[in-house]
Amino acid sequence: MKAKIVINHYALSKKWTRRVPIIKKISSKTLKLMLSYFIQSKVYNLNIILTDKNNIKKLNKTYRNKEKDTDVLTFVNKSYNKNVGKNYYCDIFFSIDKIENFLKDSKINFYEHFNHLLIHSFLHINGYEHKTSNGNKLMKKIEILIMKKLGFENPYNN
Repeated sequence: MKAKIVINHYALSKKWTRRVPIIKKISSKTLKLMLSYFIQSKVYNLNIILTDKNNIKKLNKTYRNKEKDTDVLTFVNKSYNKNVGKNYYCDIFFSIDKIENFLKDSKINFYEHFNHLLIHSFLHINGYEHKTSNGNKLMKKIEILIMKKLGFENPYNN
């Protein structure tokens, strides 16, 4: 039995509005390429929340005790119900301000960078971490592989 995955998209900033249709397509395509990284027989409820620096800064302070904005935050809650099994409730917050700021001095396209952040978050949802050297190397290797499958260059060469 393969994983059941539902993705919802929420734009909390007007700066995202025009990008939502493309973000939905990217999310779907990336998810299909990454199905093997999701734990089989689990149910995933993924919320992709498109926000700005003010909201993400508040979240970063509240949940990570860091007084700064960031490009993406990933939260995972797991619950178990004997009738349904294990469910993953995942919220992925993206800051348009931080993403745009990062891209000012870059040759990378907005959606390419968003895609890389999404891949990174999907890996986190499934237990991948970059707290150790080996974990960091593994995550980068997978991110590069998926980006290549999507037709993009190595995101760490930019």
